[in-house]
Amino acid sequence: MPKFFNRILPKRLRSEGVTIPVVRLQGAIFSGGNQLRPALSLAGTAGLIEKAFAFKEAPAVAISVNSPGGSPVQSRLIYKRIRDLAEEKNKQVLVFVEDIAASGGYMIALAGDEIIADPSSIVGSIGVVSASFGFQDLIRKIGVERRVHTAGQNKAVLDPFRPEKPEDVERLKALQLDVHETFIDLVKERRGKRLADDPDLFTGLFWSAKRGLALGLVDSLGDMRSVLKARYGDKTELKLVTQPRGFLARRLGFLGSRQADFAPAAGAISGVLDVLEERALWSRFGL
Repeated sequence: MPKFFNRILPKRLRSEGVTIPVVRLQGAIFSGGNQLRPALSLAGTAGLIEKAFAFKEAPAVAISVNSPGGSPVQSRLIYKRIRDLAEEKNKQVLVFVEDIAASGGYMIALAGDEIIADPSSIVGSIGVVSASFGFQDLIRKIGVERRVHTAGQNKAVLDPFRPEKPEDVERLKALQLDVHETFIDLVKERRGKRLADDPDLFTGLFWSAKRGLALGLVDSLGDMRSVLKARYGDKTELKLVTQPRGFLARRLGFLGSRQADFAPAAGAISGVLDVLEERALWSRFGL
C-alpha cells in the first residue's frame, strides 16, 4: 500500500509496523572534545536524546550503549536527561549493550527500564578511577624549570610536574569514595531486588553479560533487532536518530579542521595524551 494512503487511514487499519527510534551512545565519556577526541557528553548527546523522545507514536526508545566509562558527572547528566524525558513523554527505555557498558557507561545504561546485552558484552566496573601522568623527571632531564605561584596552599595539588605527595593522594581517595557512594546508590535504586548478594558487586570488577545476568546487572541477553521485532512485531522499523548537518555546519566543520592545522604544538601534544588516555580506558577491558 502506498505510504500516502497509509498516512490518511485510521491507525488501526494501517499496514505499517511500529517505528522505534534508536540512539547510539558510543565512546569514552567526558566534557569538551576536539578533532582527535570527540566527546560523549550531555552537550553532545542531548539533541539526539530529545529528538528520539519526540517520536510521538513510538512506545519505546532504544538506546545502544558502547562505552568504557569516563566522567562520572557527564555520565549522570546523560542518565538524568534520559530518565527525565522517559517520565515526561511516558515512554519505555530499552538499553542495548554492545561491546561494553562499564563504569560511566554502565551508569548511562541504568537509565533503561530494561538492560539487554550480548552474552559476550562486558558490564559492571562499578567503581571510580583517576589517572594522570607524572612528568617531574622528564622536565628535569630536558632542562625545563617548573614555576607555579598560588594563593592557597592546596591550589596546586596533584600537579603532574611535581612529585606526588601522600596527603594529596589521601584527599583524592576521599573524593573518590564520595563519588563511588553516589554510583552505588544509583545502581541500588535502579536495579533494586534484581541485584544478587555478591561481595564483589561494587568493587570495580567487571563481567561478561552472561555473568552479569546472574548478578542482576542486566535483564536479558539478546540483540536490538531481534528483541524489538519479537516484542513489537515483524514490521517494526528501527529508526537511527542522527544530527542533521546542513551546508553551514559542514562548512564550519571544514574551517574547524583547517584551524586545527595551525594549533600550537602544546595543544597537539595534549590532544595525543587525551587519545592515549581514552585508549587506556578501552584497553582495561581487552578492547
